[in-house]
Amino acid sequence: MSETQTQLPTDIWICASWQEYEQIVANLLNEKGKSYYYKGHMRLEMPPVSFAHGKDHVIIIFAVTLFATIKGILATGLDTTIFRKTGIQDCQPDVAYYLRERAQTIPAGTGIVNLDRYPAPDLVIEIAKTSLLDDLGTKRCLATSRFASTLYEELGIAEYWVVDVQNAEIIAYAIADRGSKRIQESQVLPGLVIAILEEALRRSREISQSEVGTWLLSQFQQKEG
Repeated sequence: MSETQTQLPTDIWICASWQEYEQIVANLLNEKGKSYYYKGHMRLEMPPVSFAHGKDHVIIIFAVTLFATIKGILATGLDTTIFRKTGIQDCQPDVAYYLRERAQTIPAGTGIVNLDRYPAPDLVIEIAKTSLLDDLGTKRCLATSRFASTLYEELGIAEYWVVDVQNAEIIAYAIADRGSKRIQESQVLPGLVIAILEEALRRSREISQSEVGTWLLSQFQQKEG
């Protein structure tokens, strides 16, 4: 464990200026962790990624990309990419997607995605095990009086999913008009039913990912027909 990790608390929101946050993140460039900044508060997530977390991460990326491919929807997926509004907000979701006309928005070779220059992704997904309560709380709907709205709502994300690794469930929200509502079918990927993805997660506990992929292919093709 690095000296930085031992000095800073992880998995909680702490007060920090943007300058302090930038310095801390710069010192973590070689660390395997994620960072968030929102309204004068920062959060570091640096626990080792579990086997279950890693498996669900792969299944979700495969499923979304496969669905978009079958439906002919242009899609560019991103893995733990930093999205930043300088001096204001910073986030590093597990998975993000730009869809349709936005699929080629970000030029090749881009490092941190500057949201003062580029649009926010259409879909953001957090794979949550130890961070589930926060993914359902602060990142989507900060409930304390210090925060008036949500990080992802303010960034302009259209849809936000939280994958509950422990229970193989997906809590999905459509975000619009500075608010959010629970959905059972994706609105940015019409026809993609959340229950199908949850069943894929459950099946992945019993069979290989390639077998789950074959099952997903049959489900998506069946709906296509």
